[in-house]
Amino acid sequence: MAFLRSVLHMLWMLVTVVPVALVLLSAAALQFNGHRLYRIAVFWLRLAVHGARYILGIRYQIKGQDNLPALDQPCILLVKHQSTYETFLMPVIMPKDLAYVFKRELLYVPFFGWAIGQLDMIHIDRQQKSQSFQKVVQQGKDLLRKGIWVIMFPEGTRIARGQAGNYKSGGARLAIETGVPVIPVAVNSAVCWPRKAFVKHPGVVTVSIGPAIASEGRQADHLMAEVSQWIEAEMRQLDPLAYPPSTEVA
Repeated sequence: MAFLRSVLHMLWMLVTVVPVALVLLSAAALQFNGHRLYRIAVFWLRLAVHGARYILGIRYQIKGQDNLPALDQPCILLVKHQSTYETFLMPVIMPKDLAYVFKRELLYVPFFGWAIGQLDMIHIDRQQKSQSFQKVVQQGKDLLRKGIWVIMFPEGTRIARGQAGNYKSGGARLAIETGVPVIPVAVNSAVCWPRKAFVKHPGVVTVSIGPAIASEGRQADHLMAEVSQWIEAEMRQLDPLAYPPSTEVA
């Protein structure tokens, strides 16, 4: 049954992404502004998330929503990354437009990649690390100035359930460069949507939003260490079965 549901959800995403992407590309050609293009994209993400709920039985709940800053305040969201689910979910549940930092290769994915290429996002070439970070800083400053929140997965890739990846300091460095706070976010999506797995399972995914951490006067490594410690400690609260009792947060 789980396999069949997973097939149906994949078909649902494929069937819905094409028309929505075509609408977004047409709107871009008509020079719709960035916010209107973003709302079109979020419409498809809602379809994917609602499809996950009604086809796969995956629901979500949010903790700590009051930790988000006021809508007129900039921030950088640093999010635990276990599956594709949180990539879809975060723009759906956040009250502000988000700009993802993502690898350039995604732009070549038919329809999905063509569509996100029209949005205010930051796509980077991982082979050119120094130049990529300068691009992140430059575009990040512009987007934050526009009132768009920047979102990053500091582990860089999806991490298996119960594991911690290597938290890279790029998000902390951007926060320090721009002087905005970071918001750590823990997500236990792998309980339902395992990393790189086709078959998904019913259940509840919890998104836990942590208190804002100021970046002014901080060193990037120390700031990222504080972010990772909060996220990994919170993950043990959200998904205790995935972590041995003796495991300690680094």
